[in-house]
Amino acid sequence: MIELRKKRRRVIKFSMIRSKETPSPRDIERAERLRKIIEALYEINKSIPVIVEGNKDLSALRELGLVGEIITLNRGKNLYDFCFDVAERFQKVIILLDWDKKGENLTKTIAVHLNGYWEEFSYFRELFKVHCQKEIRDIEGIPKLLRRLEGDESPWY
Repeated sequence: MIELRKKRRRVIKFSMIRSKETPSPRDIERAERLRKIIEALYEINKSIPVIVEGNKDLSALRELGLVGEIITLNRGKNLYDFCFDVAERFQKVIILLDWDKKGENLTKTIAVHLNGYWEEFSYFRELFKVHCQKEIRDIEGIPKLLRRLEGDESPWY
């Protein structure tokens, strides 16, 4: 707490608040851990598709630099048909649905239908949940969170 004395001997107190542009060391560390997860996902996504809920999630992963196949869940098919098509086309998949209530329910349902296809890569979703903490509950919020943690308002590639 810093005190300043003004005319008439009034004391004004204020605390030093970190500027929004200056990330804390903890934020920088979290951003670095998120980058490492994204880099690992990038490498694996070159050969294994990622399943996401919708187009905003797809756009967010593209903004983060993923170049492999990303499959959106909401394409007008029921879950059983969707999972059947995925199982016919791919040997392995990464399920990366939001970690809100709807995403949790969808993940459980898809996991049952794609048993044996996704378990090897289940850690990606869990790592995002842990490192994004309670700030965001969806894939589409990761680029913005990463920019905030880095103190950068421009897109990260």
